[in-house]
Formats: sequence, C-alpha cells, structure tokens
Amino acid sequence: MRINLTEYLQDTILKHGDRTAVIDGERNITYRNLDKKARAVARAITAECGCLNSPVATYLPKGIESVYCDIAVTYSGNAYMNLDIKNPLERIGNILSLIKPRAVITDSAHAGRISGILSSEIKLINIDGLQYEDIPDASFFMERLSALIDTDPYCIINTSGSTGTPKGVVLNHRSFIDFMSQTFDEYGFTCDDVIGSLSPLVFDIYSYELCIMMAKGATMAVIPDTYSAFPVRILELMARHKVTYIFWVPTIMVNIANMGLLDKVKLPELRLVWFAGEVFPTKQFNIWRKSLPHTGFANFYGPIEITLDCVYYNVERELADDEPIPIGKAFRNTDILILDEADNRITEPGRDGELCVRGTSLAMGYYNNPEKTTAAFVQNPLNRSYPETIYRTGDIVFINERGEIVFKGRKDTLIKHMGYRIELGEIEHVIINSLKLVRNGCVVYNHQKKEIILFYESENDIAPADFRKAIGTALPKYMIPVVYTRLEELRRNTNGKIDRLYYNNLANEKN
Repeated sequence: MRINLTEYLQDTILKHGDRTAVIDGERNITYRNLDKKARAVARAITAECGCLNSPVATYLPKGIESVYCDIAVTYSGNAYMNLDIKNPLERIGNILSLIKPRAVITDSAHAGRISGILSSEIKLINIDGLQYEDIPDASFFMERLSALIDTDPYCIINTSGSTGTPKGVVLNHRSFIDFMSQTFDEYGFTCDDVIGSLSPLVFDIYSYELCIMMAKGATMAVIPDTYSAFPVRILELMARHKVTYIFWVPTIMVNIANMGLLDKVKLPELRLVWFAGEVFPTKQFNIWRKSLPHTGFANFYGPIEITLDCVYYNVERELADDEPIPIGKAFRNTDILILDEADNRITEPGRDGELCVRGTSLAMGYYNNPEKTTAAFVQNPLNRSYPETIYRTGDIVFINERGEIVFKGRKDTLIKHMGYRIELGEIEHVIINSLKLVRNGCVVYNHQKKEIILFYESENDIAPADFRKAIGTALPKYMIPVVYTRLEELRRNTNGKIDRLYYNNLANEKN
C-alpha cells in the first residue's frame, strides 16, 4: 500500500532514471537529474523550516524548475501551493495572509517582486543560491515521510472567493492515489506517453500531470502560455514532440476547431484527449473527433473541491452538433447524489437536481477557512445514522434516457424572470450550439432592470433584431436576451474558463 506520492517516484527513478522528464523549450532534464534537484530544494526546506504537513508556496514560471520544486515540497513532507506570477501582488498578498505558508520558493528573477510582501514568518528560498552537491539520498526523505499518513495534505489550490480573497482547497495524497488507480488502469498510461502540458501551475490538471510523471515516468512537454494567442504553434509543438495525451479546458480547443488547424497540422501520435472545466460546444468537439479518428476522447467533470474529477464520459457514439456532451457516470469509489430542492434523491430520467458528491475524492476543505468549509462540505441529508460529508457543487444536472448524467447549468445561474424559472446556461446552449449564432457567449442577468444580457464573440456585429428573430425560433419570448454586446474575445479566468463573475458584475454595474 502506498500512502505518499513520492513512493511512486522512487520506482520511476529506478526504472526510468535516464528518460526525459520535462521538455521546456530548448531545455530538458532527465528523471535522475530532476530528482537530484528536488532533493536539494527539499533539504533547504527542511533546514529553513523544519516543518511537516505545512503549506510551502512556489512563485515560479511553469517549467523545469516549478516541477522539481513541487516535488521537493512533497519530499519535505509538506503541501505545495503554486502562486501565479501574473497575479497582482495584492491578490498574492491576500493568499499569503490567509494560508500563511512556512516558505516561498522562487528564483532570482522573481525574488525581488515577491519579497516585498512577505511577512517575517515566511522564509524566502531562492533556488539560484542553493548548493546542489552532497545532497541527502532519497532514503533520508522517505524516513522523514514515514511519519505521515495518506490523508495528509498533498497540495493547496486556490480558487476564486466571493470576498475577493481566494479559497485554498486542500487535497490529500489518498484522493490523488485513488484517482490514479482508476485512470491509469482504464487509459493505459506508460513511460512512452508524452503529456502536452498547457494548464497553468495553479490548476489541478497540472497536479495530475505531475502524478503521471512520478508514477509512470512519462514526459511532460511544457506548452508556453504565450502560445494560446497562436494556436497553430501549440499543435506544431505537439507534433514535434510526438505528444500522446492532453488534458485541457475546452476554450483553446474551440479556437483550434474554428480555425481549421487540425487539417493543417497532423497529430498521428495523439492517442488520448481529455477535457474538463467548462462545456465543450458539440459542433467544435465533433471537428476534433472527425479530424482525429485514431484518438480517444473523454469528457471529465468535477469542481476543484473534488480531487481532479468525479464523473467522466468516454465518447464512443456519434453526437449531433446540438446535443450536449454527457458528463457520464461516477468514478469508482465515488458516489453521485442528485438532490432536489427538498434534498430527496433523484433517480429517474429528465428531472433536474443539484449534483452532490461523497467519497475519498472530496477535498479536506478550505485552508484556514472553517466558515466556508462548513457551508460547502455538509452532512449527507440522506444519512442520519452517522457523520458523512458530501460536497454540494451548486451544479444542476439531469439523467438522460441512456442513464448518462448531463450538465445543465449552475444553481446560481438559475433566475426567476417574468415569473418563469430560467437556466441561463440553456440560453447559451441554444445560441452557441443549436443555432450556432456566435463562437462563444456568456448570458447574465441584471436583477434591477430585469434584463437578460448576452456578451458574445463573433467576427461581425449582429443586429439585436436579427438575434431576437433567430433565438425566437427556439426559445420563448421571456428567455430572449434584450441587451447584446459584441467583444473580440471574452475575458477568461486563469484556468481558461469564461469569467462569468466579471460579466455578471459588469452587467449589474450598468444600472
């Protein structure tokens, strides 16, 4: 039984020590050298802090250094928390004040910026000033880790908070090991896999990519975030490095499909594509599937409070362009509860309910934030016999006639308008997927003026009258937006999702 993710890494070093671990531009590093660097940084953490089961932050760009520093934090027996170097210092300061990490790991290029907001209790570890010789071997750290158990924290991932200070979601080793046990068996990862790593360091997808590396000896090919503006360069990098697997948020995939790039750059080695984080418009998904007939596709679902994902759907049948891609079924050792407004469980097809989750995949809660934790991680209302925690996602789903779970929208995007209960996500689906009027869109509601508003991406302006006429063929009059705003590109969060909160605030500021 393995209880700590570094235990997988030890086997990988023995079997695949000379294989390439990370490709970062023109640089690369083997597993043996990656491990050596990680142990050197781990030595500095233990010497400076002497801590166990504490948060240790990293403030680095994504690349070789961030990989071995995150592994170093795990070696030291602590939980890594990656900070986004692009975030304003005020936001980073808010995170540091809440989480209170014992140290921040950075390099000379970024030390000056971060040091000005560190309190005296937070150590600054500059990797450029460390000694990389005479490093303790792995057994030194493994003995130190023997004091830990599998439900100790592995990482902390920050997610947006309504108060302006992000919430630090705590994920443990056990939940990652559980997720790995199913996905590794089902999808056949090996040391020959090459990961096209596009997700930011602050996203849970990146943490899973680290797990594939540690457990299987796969290679991570880092895709620079600047390439998002030039998607063809992403595909060219994937072709050059023979990428076999990607796990992306759909936004960039939609752009690639709309630009017809899959016809221009061939990806014969790409065997597996996962996507998660937001709805993938089926029309653009079908372009990917048609262009890559040799590739397997899977739709994953799960908020950050669930380790990686709790529900998945392997796409093995044809889907019409106007049919939503199901999110499928629960992972093994995870139970999905679909609850109505009275907290009764829904099992029959067609009825909407809130998706709730129980199982080892649940996060441990929000770090230093008991109030938020208590509000989101609650007692299972179906179990009055003993304590059992579930997480209420706030997402509305239903079961289709095939027994598959289908995502419908957010509980907080359900509105009452003109006496009708309306799901704003349904309006988006009709405009984007069914009628194909725009590339992307975000529908929000101005509660004071009682107006439904659409922000959209399109090559050209579309007259409001034309919008209303087209939408009126598919939706009742009370569901038709009254305000339309065209943008070159919708604003996204760090993880690539459309920033719905921003547009909701923007719409309601226009009162």
